[in-house]
Amino acid sequence: MKLADILIIIGFFVVAVIVIAIVIFLIYLLIFDRNQKSHSILRNYPALGRIRYFFEKIGPEMRQYWFNSDTEGKPFSRDDYEHIVKGAKYKRDVVGFGSRRDFDEEGFYVRNDMFPKLTEEIKMDDEAKVFTKRYLLLKDPLFSQREEKWEDDESPAYLLHDDDAVVIGPNTKYPFVLKGLIGMSAMSYGALGKNAITALSKGLGMAKGTWMNTGEGGLSPYHLEGDVDIIMQIGPGLFGIRDKNGDVDWEELKRKSEIPQIKAFELKLAQGAKTRGGHIDGEKVNPEIAEIRKVEPYKSVDSPNRFHQFSDVPSMCDFIEKIRNETGKPVGMKIVVGGNDSVEELAKYMKETGKGPDFITVDGGEGGTGASYQELIDSVGLPIKSALPILVSTLQKYGVRDRVKIIASGKLFTPDRIAIALAMGADLVNIARGFMITVGCIQTLKCHSNACPVGVATTDPDLQKALVIDEKKYRVVNFLVTLRKGLFRISAAAGIDSPVHFAPKHVMYKDDKGVVYSLESILQDIQKQIGDVS
Repeated sequence: MKLADILIIIGFFVVAVIVIAIVIFLIYLLIFDRNQKSHSILRNYPALGRIRYFFEKIGPEMRQYWFNSDTEGKPFSRDDYEHIVKGAKYKRDVVGFGSRRDFDEEGFYVRNDMFPKLTEEIKMDDEAKVFTKRYLLLKDPLFSQREEKWEDDESPAYLLHDDDAVVIGPNTKYPFVLKGLIGMSAMSYGALGKNAITALSKGLGMAKGTWMNTGEGGLSPYHLEGDVDIIMQIGPGLFGIRDKNGDVDWEELKRKSEIPQIKAFELKLAQGAKTRGGHIDGEKVNPEIAEIRKVEPYKSVDSPNRFHQFSDVPSMCDFIEKIRNETGKPVGMKIVVGGNDSVEELAKYMKETGKGPDFITVDGGEGGTGASYQELIDSVGLPIKSALPILVSTLQKYGVRDRVKIIASGKLFTPDRIAIALAMGADLVNIARGFMITVGCIQTLKCHSNACPVGVATTDPDLQKALVIDEKKYRVVNFLVTLRKGLFRISAAAGIDSPVHFAPKHVMYKDDKGVVYSLESILQDIQKQIGDVS
């Protein structure tokens, strides 16, 4: 018998075995599905039911890449996502042909000046430089990977001039001086993996003039990798500064305050996406994270939805005063605004006593989280463009606005969004998910599962291998520098030489009928609702 005939016979038997195996498997599934009691559709339509569940499973990916338009996806549209990625990867922030914004919808617009500032009229630190790396796109073929060149890059850091530096806690022993208006919002080690935190720390450190917030999970060694300024957040669980009984370990707090990189402390009262305490699943709480947080390994951790140490404004301010006195560093608080009178009592107490925080971080309800509940993430707490004016107006009402710096957060990931927040009264802005995207996040929405496929929101060692620190750190630098550059550019368009000068007069609001209102008039209406000091 010829070799070819032998191969044909062997091939026939292999195919026959495969077909028989498939038939047996399908018969098994048919019998199993007909008799199982959990899924109604599989009992009646086993084969079609399996196909249905398969397509249901891949539905999010299909919508993300095929069926949603470039402006439809949530929480970030594909346009939003690509804008961040292009800035981070290529240091590119230009688009072609025209805007994709729906100009028939209501929204805010920056008011351009007839005589914008020239480049040489911009007031910034001209000496500060950033040395980074970026990709240069050479070819983008249809059926193969892009051809890209990895090259060194030097550019201005786009930091504020010394005269415009923002000072938090000027009357404290160690004021926090900032020459950049954009920093990283609270993201804990444990919610994010060590590679993600390290890449963020190194990238932010290289960018200069910025800060990273530790989140309520405590200070990890990875936050300190990049020599970046740090705001250490203290949540109701007191992670990182708690004793065995779950109370404040004041000696540990002092030790933390002596770390040069820690510039300020922040009490987390609430977060926009979860106006309750934080949560981390037990599978994420490895021994290292447990040691950092001072909790038990591999047990789910829920911090309370408020501090046990205080229950009203006076006792909270006393707690703030004690931390400030013990550390010598500025102390702030993170809040969610729920209504027109949400910060009334705080502002009044600040006026009457002279006590209070050095800064207030106001987080909008559109902010992100590693894990929360639908009813909280969708319907509790106002979005940032409503919350920020209420906070500012209330502080102004009681004459204490100049005593605190305001940090705004809530999807402020583009220069125009930042400019509008500054015009509404913010001094600084925080970004979280934008920075997550720079280190690889692709919005699989699995932050709570420890199964992040790109190694960002996971502590799984195997999954974290996907995130290469020495590549992603440059993307962090590039995204931040590109944002700063855009912020100076939009400032020039508005006729001001620095973004610190954005004011309500620089922003207009257009409703869905085309009628235009000034931000000044909108803020006046909010002030009327809040009322005068009685």
